[in-house]
Amino acid sequence: MERRGHREAPQHIEQAWTESGRYVDPGRDATGHAALNEMVSAARPNFPGHTVRRTSAIDAHHDQLRFSWDVVGPDGTVPVAGIDVGVVAPDGRLERITGFFGELAQEAAG
Repeated sequence: MERRGHREAPQHIEQAWTESGRYVDPGRDATGHAALNEMVSAARPNFPGHTVRRTSAIDAHHDQLRFSWDVVGPDGTVPVAGIDVGVVAPDGRLERITGFFGELAQEAAG
């Protein structure tokens, strides 16, 4: 996945995440700056030419936040979309992000 400044990812991770920051989604689990950088680097080859686009405002209260996003291909298709829910540390950096893919399933009537 292409992002502006992807060569500076380690610096951006250090600025945005606490040292013990954790990202987890159905296929990944990374804790700490080095592991977060490795996770981002490993994901890029799976989506050549794609970008990540936030599709909502960041909804936040107390130390909690959530937002939605799409991965957008060079042709405009969206192979992956989801929401992230997170915790912000007292210093304003991310402490935890939990990612969910796709739309929520509707509860069966019953």
